[in-house]
Amino acid sequence: MTSPQTTDLTPETLEQQLLQEDALLRGHFRLSSGLHSDTYVQCARFLRRPDLAAPAAAELARRIQEAGLQPDVVVGPAMGGVVIGYEMARQLGVPGIFTERDDAGQMTLRRGFTIEPGQKIIIAEDVVTTGKSTNEVARVLTSLGAKVLAVASLIDRTSGKADLSFPNFALLPVTAATYAPDECPLCRANIPVVKPGSRPDKAFS
Repeated sequence: MTSPQTTDLTPETLEQQLLQEDALLRGHFRLSSGLHSDTYVQCARFLRRPDLAAPAAAELARRIQEAGLQPDVVVGPAMGGVVIGYEMARQLGVPGIFTERDDAGQMTLRRGFTIEPGQKIIIAEDVVTTGKSTNEVARVLTSLGAKVLAVASLIDRTSGKADLSFPNFALLPVTAATYAPDECPLCRANIPVVKPGSRPDKAFS
């Protein structure tokens, strides 16, 4: 395993970069879950910049190694984890692959990707929102005999409260309020709701 490049990236610097790239937004948003929130994260706008993505991945890789974790593979679930997972794998000197959903909506390995029993895995995410999809990926990997060492992400919207059975490394914890639509104070204040994500509206039907 190689040593990641050194970086002086701080949470404050990362937050400023995310704001500058419109990757961290404040307002009134409808999330993919259907819930409403005062905060929205669109890391694709940050990760489109290799000059920003590489130092962030390097800092995550450094923290993983500092914790004494030595993965054999980095797995980044599509779509959000693909770029950060690839760059983190490059920094660590190990293969980087991704999971994706099949036609039935189930997370799986495709495209000839395989996991060998006993391999140690880091799951790479752009954002950990609830931990649900991270756990879904972990179940896929452990069913193949792999051991999940940790999840590493740019942002943790749960501020460390995700229900995970493995360590959670994140560069920036973000506290975001979420509301059921019929209990949303932003709706009551007549603030227009925006859905800036990648999933179509039919996902809410």
